[in-house]
Amino acid sequence: MNTIDARAATWRKSSYSNGDGGQCLEVAPGFSAVPVRDSKDPGVGHLVVAPTAWSALLSTLRTA
Repeated sequence: MNTIDARAATWRKSSYSNGDGGQCLEVAPGFSAVPVRDSKDPGVGHLVVAPTAWSALLSTLRTA
């Protein structure tokens, strides 16, 4: 998987996230893989997920 320079990324938080911080993830679109990080502690780093795995996760969550 490609290395992603997340410093230049534009991170996006879920529209379901509330103003209290919640337990949300942020993603950075526009890469060949999907960078994911904790919205409450973005400085810890990020994971890089294959697009097929990300799609499968979202599909599973939508049907739950």
